[in-house]
Amino acid sequence: MRLRSHEWLRGRDELGFQHRGALRMLGLDMDRYEGEPVVGIASSWSELNPCDLTLRMTAEAVKTGVRRAGGIPLEFPVMGLGEDLMKPSAMMYRNLLAMQVEETLRACPLDGVVLLGGCDKTIPAQLMAAASADLPAIQLNAGPRPAGAWRGRRLGSGTDLWRLWDEVRSGRLVEEEFHEVEKALAAGPGACNVMGTASTMAAMAETLGVMPPGTGTPPAGSAGRLRDAESSGKRIVAMIAEDLRPSRLLTPDAFDNAIRALLALGGSTNAVLHLLALAGRAGVDLPLRRFDVLSRDIPCLVDLEPVGVGLVDDFESAGGVPALLKNLEPIMATDALTVTGRTWREELATVERPGPGAIRPLRDPVAASPTLAVLEGSLAPNGGVLKVAAATPALLRHEGPALVFDSYADLRARIDDPDLEVTAETVLVLRHAGPRGAPGMPEWGMIPIPKKLQQAGVRDMVRLSDARMSGTGFGTVVLHVAPEAAVGGPLALVRTGDRIALDTPARRLELLVPDEELARRRARWRPPDSPHHRGWPRVYIDTVLQADEGCDLDFLRPRDAAARRFVPPEVGRS
Repeated sequence: MRLRSHEWLRGRDELGFQHRGALRMLGLDMDRYEGEPVVGIASSWSELNPCDLTLRMTAEAVKTGVRRAGGIPLEFPVMGLGEDLMKPSAMMYRNLLAMQVEETLRACPLDGVVLLGGCDKTIPAQLMAAASADLPAIQLNAGPRPAGAWRGRRLGSGTDLWRLWDEVRSGRLVEEEFHEVEKALAAGPGACNVMGTASTMAAMAETLGVMPPGTGTPPAGSAGRLRDAESSGKRIVAMIAEDLRPSRLLTPDAFDNAIRALLALGGSTNAVLHLLALAGRAGVDLPLRRFDVLSRDIPCLVDLEPVGVGLVDDFESAGGVPALLKNLEPIMATDALTVTGRTWREELATVERPGPGAIRPLRDPVAASPTLAVLEGSLAPNGGVLKVAAATPALLRHEGPALVFDSYADLRARIDDPDLEVTAETVLVLRHAGPRGAPGMPEWGMIPIPKKLQQAGVRDMVRLSDARMSGTGFGTVVLHVAPEAAVGGPLALVRTGDRIALDTPARRLELLVPDEELARRRARWRPPDSPHHRGWPRVYIDTVLQADEGCDLDFLRPRDAAARRFVPPEVGRS
């Protein structure tokens, strides 16, 4: 079998000498080289992201598996994306990481790759790269962190932080108590242990077939996770021999399965953006409305925060993604292939249906369908997304006056002002927080309830923006409103006092302002100035697509089959 790496390593000229010599410097005995496959291990390990701290151990286990299967493992670092420390948002760097991984695969003598990521933007970035490069690939994640405890109560990452911070803002929890919560939440490395974006994207990777079934939920650094890593190292060598590439896995049926799993999980709205972007890379036609079409009949079956009450270890104990898919089997496309080389029908044949616990049957859901809705209307011509399962039912139909915040800085400056003119009927609007406006579409969409309303007992309000929301978040929050305000979407024309109507059953989001008045406002509208004039933020602003297309860069999303073809480099003198 002729491999890509042979172009580098089998030559008997000065170039082969140079390439083999580079590997000798790693301590490899190239005298014994017989054309074994070379496997890249892309690791986002970084002390800037505590979610990924266990990936060093994971990488070593993968290497062991590759060597035992007769391959040559070569680990390389890639950018670590973590929402905890990166500002304004790790989302702005998702596409940069995808480019970095793709170009490394393109430029180096690699026949396949194992992708190691943790925090939520890393996994979609690595998968986007794998789809573009189309070399045999397996995705692995870092796994969820341990659950902290405070006063006898388990704490879920993010979700309980937001709930308890509201208690601080309303005066029901003092700062010293919140400091105790801070220490309790920092219980160990790993990704969020609720059904936030990291756990959701791990489940998406499993369901898409690019992560081995059952490997997404074991705890970070656990023995089971290391065993999964070693077996994945063995499997990638076999996948290279089988020429099993992402293009055979990332099919329309696979994306429909992933959307079904997302809905049944009550998963993060961020997954909508990532699946749209990945589908674009894979050449799969996936309109935003497809999420709404499938949502009509699929309830939430997983009892995890923020929709339910459990944590990821409860989901793992109940059987994880394979057990969930067993309950969804009657409505899945089970002919879809996985990295094991088997279809989901074959994989699920040995999976037991879960008993009572974190995973419910279709007849007894945690929350009724739809768990997610795609809204359209005069305020969101290209769509907006609402996580219905995490919203307040009484607010799913609502009309009220807008209170507009022109930026995140404006929001922070005014939201706790005791003189703020706001009631529980008000619709809170944040704009210039989208892909270009922020830039990077930060997780600012879960606008805080104004302090004076918090103190009066108000726990939810209708909120909308062109921003995102953490998968750990909750509330009646309309997100990803497209087009965004920064490019002149209708959100840019809203004024405080305008009436806004949300009708979730009808999937409508309307700005109740006469067309003539909107035309006058549009004639006066001017795009906002950006302080970004160089570097990656400038490239991002100039080329990023809107939320309804997944926020990839326009030149990275191929428009035809020829543009999707991975062009190998010419192996010559550097």
